[in-house]
Amino acid sequence: MGTSDAPVSRREFVSSVVGAGTLAATADTASAQPEPTDTPATDTGTTTDETTDGADVTVTPAGEFVIDMTDDLVFDPDDTTIAPGTTVIWENVGTIGHSVTAYEDQIPADAEYFASGGFDAEQAARQSYSAGDPDAGDVVGGESYEHTFTVEGEYEYFCVPHEATGMVASLTVSTDTGGDGDGEDEGPGPLPGSAVFLGVVALATIVAVVSLSWFFLKYGGDYGEN
Repeated sequence: MGTSDAPVSRREFVSSVVGAGTLAATADTASAQPEPTDTPATDTGTTTDETTDGADVTVTPAGEFVIDMTDDLVFDPDDTTIAPGTTVIWENVGTIGHSVTAYEDQIPADAEYFASGGFDAEQAARQSYSAGDPDAGDVVGGESYEHTFTVEGEYEYFCVPHEATGMVASLTVSTDTGGDGDGEDEGPGPLPGSAVFLGVVALATIVAVVSLSWFFLKYGGDYGEN
Protein backbone atom coordinates (compact mmCIF):
# COMPACT_ATOMS: atom_id res chain seq x y z
CA MET A 1 0.00 0.00 0.00
CA GLY A 2 1.35 3.44 -0.91
CA THR A 3 1.71 6.33 1.51
CA SER A 4 0.53 9.91 1.11
CA ASP A 5 3.13 12.63 0.59
CA ALA A 6 0.83 15.42 1.95
CA PRO A 7 2.25 16.93 5.14
CA VAL A 8 0.21 16.87 8.36
CA SER A 9 -0.11 20.22 10.12
CA ARG A 10 -0.12 20.72 13.89
CA ARG A 11 -3.76 21.81 13.82
CA GLU A 12 -4.86 18.73 11.91
CA PHE A 13 -2.90 16.44 14.21
CA VAL A 14 -4.25 17.96 17.44
CA SER A 15 -7.79 17.98 16.04
CA SER A 16 -7.56 14.30 15.22
CA VAL A 17 -6.32 13.48 18.74
CA VAL A 18 -9.09 15.51 20.38
CA GLY A 19 -11.71 13.87 18.14
CA ALA A 20 -10.43 10.40 19.01
CA GLY A 21 -10.49 11.19 22.75
CA THR A 22 -14.04 12.51 22.53
CA LEU A 23 -15.25 9.42 20.69
CA ALA A 24 -13.60 7.16 23.28
CA ALA A 25 -15.20 8.99 26.19
CA THR A 26 -18.61 8.92 24.49
CA ALA A 27 -18.35 5.19 23.86
CA ASP A 28 -17.35 4.53 27.49
CA THR A 29 -20.27 6.64 28.74
CA ALA A 30 -22.78 4.73 26.64
CA SER A 31 -21.43 1.35 27.72
CA ALA A 32 -21.43 2.31 31.41
CA GLN A 33 -25.10 3.30 31.63
CA PRO A 34 -26.86 1.14 34.28
CA GLU A 35 -29.67 -1.15 33.26
CA PRO A 36 -33.12 -0.02 34.49
CA THR A 37 -34.63 -2.07 37.27
CA ASP A 38 -38.15 -2.51 38.60
CA THR A 39 -37.09 -2.93 42.23
CA PRO A 40 -39.59 -1.02 44.41
CA ALA A 41 -38.34 1.48 46.98
CA THR A 42 -38.71 0.49 50.61
CA ASP A 43 -38.99 2.61 53.73
CA THR A 44 -37.32 1.49 56.94
CA GLY A 45 -36.83 3.26 60.26
CA THR A 46 -37.19 7.00 60.54
CA THR A 47 -35.50 10.10 59.16
CA THR A 48 -35.67 13.88 58.72
CA ASP A 49 -37.88 15.05 55.84
CA GLU A 50 -38.01 18.43 54.17
CA THR A 51 -41.08 20.61 53.84
CA THR A 52 -42.01 22.51 50.68
CA ASP A 53 -40.34 25.65 52.06
CA GLY A 54 -37.07 23.81 52.67
CA ALA A 55 -37.34 23.47 56.47
CA ASP A 56 -36.30 20.26 58.13
CA VAL A 57 -39.07 18.29 59.81
CA THR A 58 -38.34 15.77 62.57
CA VAL A 59 -39.75 12.30 61.99
CA THR A 60 -40.06 9.85 64.86
CA PRO A 61 -41.22 6.21 65.10
CA ALA A 62 -44.22 5.09 67.15
CA GLY A 63 -43.61 5.40 70.88
CA GLU A 64 -43.32 8.68 72.78
CA PHE A 65 -42.31 12.10 71.53
CA VAL A 66 -41.72 15.12 73.77
CA ILE A 67 -42.51 18.71 72.81
CA ASP A 68 -41.38 21.47 75.18
CA MET A 69 -43.49 24.50 76.06
CA THR A 70 -41.16 27.32 77.03
CA ASP A 71 -41.15 30.77 78.57
CA ASP A 72 -40.22 32.06 75.10
CA LEU A 73 -43.87 31.30 74.25
CA VAL A 74 -43.11 28.57 71.71
CA PHE A 75 -43.67 24.87 71.19
CA ASP A 76 -40.29 23.22 70.63
CA PRO A 77 -40.29 21.71 68.05
CA ASP A 78 -43.24 23.44 66.43
CA ASP A 79 -43.33 21.25 63.30
CA THR A 80 -42.81 17.49 63.53
CA THR A 81 -43.90 14.24 61.90
CA ILE A 82 -44.72 11.10 63.88
CA ALA A 83 -45.90 7.58 63.13
CA PRO A 84 -49.47 6.50 63.98
CA GLY A 85 -49.69 5.23 67.55
CA THR A 86 -47.18 7.77 68.90
CA THR A 87 -47.96 9.45 72.21
CA VAL A 88 -46.95 13.10 72.18
CA ILE A 89 -46.06 14.59 75.57
CA TRP A 90 -46.11 18.37 75.90
CA GLU A 91 -43.94 19.37 78.85
CA ASN A 92 -43.92 22.85 80.33
CA VAL A 93 -40.20 23.45 80.93
CA GLY A 94 -40.70 27.04 82.09
CA THR A 95 -42.75 28.88 84.68
CA ILE A 96 -45.48 30.42 82.48
CA GLY A 97 -48.68 28.41 82.10
CA HIS A 98 -49.69 27.19 78.63
CA SER A 99 -52.43 25.18 76.98
CA VAL A 100 -52.40 22.61 74.18
CA THR A 101 -55.54 23.23 72.15
CA ALA A 102 -56.31 21.82 68.70
CA TYR A 103 -57.87 23.91 65.97
CA GLU A 104 -61.10 22.03 65.47
CA ASP A 105 -61.26 22.61 61.72
CA GLN A 106 -57.56 21.85 61.15
CA ILE A 107 -57.36 18.21 62.19
CA PRO A 108 -58.46 15.09 60.24
CA ALA A 109 -62.23 14.73 60.13
CA ASP A 110 -62.20 11.30 61.80
CA ALA A 111 -59.56 12.16 64.40
CA GLU A 112 -60.29 12.62 68.08
CA TYR A 113 -60.24 16.23 69.23
CA PHE A 114 -57.52 16.99 71.78
CA ALA A 115 -56.96 19.80 74.26
CA SER A 116 -55.40 20.08 77.68
CA GLY A 117 -58.21 20.21 80.22
CA GLY A 118 -60.10 17.41 78.44
CA PHE A 119 -62.27 19.66 76.26
CA ASP A 120 -64.00 18.03 73.29
CA ALA A 121 -64.34 21.25 71.28
CA GLU A 122 -62.21 24.32 70.54
CA GLN A 123 -64.88 26.82 71.54
CA ALA A 124 -65.34 25.22 74.95
CA ALA A 125 -61.60 25.47 75.62
CA ARG A 126 -61.52 29.14 74.60
CA GLN A 127 -64.56 30.07 76.70
CA SER A 128 -63.15 28.30 79.74
CA TYR A 129 -59.96 30.36 79.55
CA SER A 130 -61.89 33.58 79.00
CA ALA A 131 -64.00 32.89 82.07
CA GLY A 132 -60.94 32.23 84.24
CA ASP A 133 -62.02 28.66 84.93
CA PRO A 134 -59.41 26.97 87.16
CA ASP A 135 -59.90 23.82 85.08
CA ALA A 136 -59.33 25.65 81.81
CA GLY A 137 -56.54 23.30 80.75
CA ASP A 138 -53.63 25.42 81.93
CA VAL A 139 -50.45 23.31 82.04
CA VAL A 140 -48.27 24.98 84.66
CA GLY A 141 -44.48 24.82 84.89
CA GLY A 142 -43.19 21.32 85.54
CA GLU A 143 -46.40 19.60 84.43
CA SER A 144 -47.35 17.99 81.12
CA TYR A 145 -50.20 16.97 78.85
CA GLU A 146 -50.20 14.01 76.49
CA HIS A 147 -52.27 12.64 73.63
CA THR A 148 -51.90 9.54 71.43
CA PHE A 149 -52.35 10.00 67.69
CA THR A 150 -53.72 7.13 65.61
CA VAL A 151 -55.26 8.84 62.58
CA GLU A 152 -52.95 9.96 59.78
CA GLY A 153 -53.11 13.55 58.65
CA GLU A 154 -52.21 17.15 59.54
CA TYR A 155 -52.94 18.58 63.00
CA GLU A 156 -52.73 22.28 63.89
CA TYR A 157 -52.84 23.41 67.52
CA PHE A 158 -52.12 26.45 69.70
CA CYS A 159 -51.80 27.85 73.21
CA VAL A 160 -54.97 29.72 74.12
CA PRO A 161 -53.42 32.53 76.23
CA HIS A 162 -50.47 33.02 73.84
CA GLU A 163 -52.07 32.43 70.44
CA ALA A 164 -51.82 36.14 69.61
CA THR A 165 -48.04 36.07 70.16
CA GLY A 166 -47.62 33.23 67.68
CA MET A 167 -47.55 30.18 69.96
CA VAL A 168 -48.96 27.82 67.36
CA ALA A 169 -47.61 24.55 65.94
CA SER A 170 -48.34 21.71 63.57
CA LEU A 171 -48.07 17.95 63.72
CA THR A 172 -48.14 15.38 60.92
CA VAL A 173 -49.06 11.75 61.51
CA SER A 174 -47.81 9.53 58.72
CA THR A 175 -46.60 5.98 58.08
CA ASP A 176 -44.10 7.32 55.56
CA THR A 177 -41.19 7.67 57.99
CA GLY A 178 -38.33 6.01 56.06
CA GLY A 179 -34.71 6.38 57.22
CA ASP A 180 -32.80 5.97 60.47
CA GLY A 181 -34.41 8.65 62.65
CA ASP A 182 -31.22 10.34 63.87
CA GLY A 183 -32.05 13.54 62.00
CA GLU A 184 -28.56 13.74 60.51
CA ASP A 185 -27.85 14.29 56.86
CA GLU A 186 -25.51 11.50 55.84
CA GLY A 187 -24.79 13.15 52.50
CA PRO A 188 -24.51 11.43 49.13
CA GLY A 189 -23.37 7.83 48.96
CA PRO A 190 -20.21 6.60 47.25
CA LEU A 191 -19.90 7.00 43.49
CA PRO A 192 -20.76 3.89 41.46
CA GLY A 193 -17.89 2.06 39.77
CA SER A 194 -18.96 3.21 36.31
CA ALA A 195 -18.70 6.87 37.32
CA VAL A 196 -15.19 6.36 38.70
CA PHE A 197 -14.13 4.55 35.52
CA LEU A 198 -15.48 7.32 33.29
CA GLY A 199 -13.69 9.90 35.40
CA VAL A 200 -10.37 8.09 34.95
CA VAL A 201 -10.90 7.76 31.18
CA ALA A 202 -11.79 11.44 30.84
CA LEU A 203 -8.77 12.51 32.86
CA ALA A 204 -6.42 10.30 30.82
CA THR A 205 -7.85 11.71 27.57
CA ILE A 206 -7.36 15.30 28.73
CA VAL A 207 -3.77 14.60 29.82
CA ALA A 208 -2.97 12.99 26.45
CA VAL A 209 -4.46 15.87 24.46
CA VAL A 210 -2.69 18.51 26.52
CA SER A 211 0.65 16.67 26.29
CA LEU A 212 0.48 16.27 22.52
CA SER A 213 -0.66 19.85 22.05
CA TRP A 214 2.27 21.10 24.12
CA PHE A 215 4.71 18.95 22.11
CA PHE A 216 3.59 20.32 18.73
CA LEU A 217 3.29 23.88 19.94
CA LYS A 218 6.79 23.72 21.38
CA TYR A 219 8.55 22.20 18.40
CA GLY A 220 6.23 23.56 15.69
CA GLY A 221 6.48 22.88 11.96
CA ASP A 222 4.62 20.61 9.64
CA TYR A 223 5.45 16.92 9.48
CA GLY A 224 5.57 15.02 6.22
CA GLU A 225 6.51 11.47 5.42
CA ASN A 226 10.10 11.94 6.62
